[in-house]
Amino acid sequence: MKPWHLGNTTVRSPFRLREGLVALSTSSLQGNLRGSAQDIAFRNLLGEHGIVALGSDNTNSVGRKWRSALTKLGFLFPQIPAASGIPQNDVGPVDTITPNGWRLIRAESVPAMQECFLRALAAHYLPSVLEDEFECTAFSPLRHVLSVMLELERKTGESRLNFIEMATVVQVTSPDDDLTVIAEKVLALRERRASSTLNKKKFDREELEATARSILKPDGEPYKVQTFNDYADANFRYLKATGLVQSKGRGLSLVPEKHLFIERLTAETGVPESDRAYFITLCNGAALPTDNQDSALAVLADLLQQLRRRGIPFDVGGKPTDTPADIEIIRHQIEALLAEANEEAYAAQQAAVWEEIAAYMELIITRRNRKTLSNGEEIEVPQAEAPAYFEWVLWRAFLAINSLANKPYEARRFKIDQDFLPVGTAPGNGPDLIFEFDDFVLVVEVTLTANSRQEAAEGEPVRRHVADLVAFYQEQSGKPVYGLFIANRIDSNTAETFRIGIWYTNTDEKMRLDIIPITLAQFKDVFEALFASGQVDVALIRELLEQCGSLRPTHEAPAWKREIADVVQRTVGQLLQ
Repeated sequence: MKPWHLGNTTVRSPFRLREGLVALSTSSLQGNLRGSAQDIAFRNLLGEHGIVALGSDNTNSVGRKWRSALTKLGFLFPQIPAASGIPQNDVGPVDTITPNGWRLIRAESVPAMQECFLRALAAHYLPSVLEDEFECTAFSPLRHVLSVMLELERKTGESRLNFIEMATVVQVTSPDDDLTVIAEKVLALRERRASSTLNKKKFDREELEATARSILKPDGEPYKVQTFNDYADANFRYLKATGLVQSKGRGLSLVPEKHLFIERLTAETGVPESDRAYFITLCNGAALPTDNQDSALAVLADLLQQLRRRGIPFDVGGKPTDTPADIEIIRHQIEALLAEANEEAYAAQQAAVWEEIAAYMELIITRRNRKTLSNGEEIEVPQAEAPAYFEWVLWRAFLAINSLANKPYEARRFKIDQDFLPVGTAPGNGPDLIFEFDDFVLVVEVTLTANSRQEAAEGEPVRRHVADLVAFYQEQSGKPVYGLFIANRIDSNTAETFRIGIWYTNTDEKMRLDIIPITLAQFKDVFEALFASGQVDVALIRELLEQCGSLRPTHEAPAWKREIADVVQRTVGQLLQ
């Protein structure tokens, strides 16, 4: 069977589709996305909103690919092939936002967004009117993968599915293949890989090459090896966007909290009764097990049991459970409690992986995408998501320092998924990160902007955010508030703005702000020195900030930046001596 994939191999990060939909929803382009001029206009719209980089695109493919991604998942009404005999009006106006698309736009939390992707992928079947080149019985790729993972769990005790196993086995099968046989193929591959004398990369390459030779295109030519990698990557990313699976090494495993839900979902093996029904379900989003009263109650009971096992108090009390909507409210409350507990456990692990955190900083500093760690694990900062990863790695750094008085989920303003990875950047009208310690508060702001636009984009917002928190903490606890501004390069105009450090309130009250600009490379040096020396103490960070701040009155911006660099160098030297 030819390889298949979920989602879109161009838009690798599913959550970016929501950003594209939001941009389109306010544009006159909605419903008018066909033709070369419209492709260009859509690409420019995405660029203006910072969703794609507006580099060279001679074929104007970006707009077409984004339109294709949004229609394939049912977030835009697709153009119905005339040969299907289905009137376009029976489905909806071409390239306008569907009910599930609007649901995604209105989704504010990560679980709400994940439910939209889940409904989209649960409605997606192959072959279909839009993708009819598959010679197999119609099937749901989402349910197929989850069924394989459940079968692996039954055989081995864990649901883990590795990347190479997806690439060379699962994504070239369907339910026409016996589920037990698929699982046995996965386990045989796993055993061969474990016993091979080849290094893992070479072994994987040979497996991919063998798979590519064994599956031919309709024209008799073999597929490129990279195709199987690209499809597996897209499959993993879009599967994780449903919230049902999470990373496990270079693979996936089922989210324990969603196990019963997954069992119920995979038990639904029916296919759409007609092409018309398929399109309508795709654009509205599939029904889920929790839309059914009995299944919703069963999932709720399972979640309550998980809370009890983990010792997390929760009182259902007199909360109504008369409808699936009532149950959904309680379910989301419980899932939020479990997520908070998981995040606190994640925060406690960060000190042990400080070298990995530093490696992520290195990727952001060097603008590289990937790095292989000493343990063989590969980490990645997707180019389009670098701003979000910048905030995320600083959050992890201060979790590792492990002195927070506030909770880890209170310290960040960006959203994270079930793998604790960032889902977009922090929203405006507030700082990126707020770290409260026993005797002070640190406001951290980051940017990848490195030229003279840096001051215009960051000078006023950063000062305003710090000033707001100074006022808040003066009233609440009297704790001093420091600002830490981090970029790969500090423009002297930005440094001068923070050196002066003045803010006037609405009542013309003058405030002096302590905001220190440093480069990410400088912060990385200090961070690594803290752990390498075994002197991990946030008081040393405060001392560094105060030393840098004390130099403001006697130096203009260029000299102040040099003095800050000297303070950082001395601090690192003292830690490592």
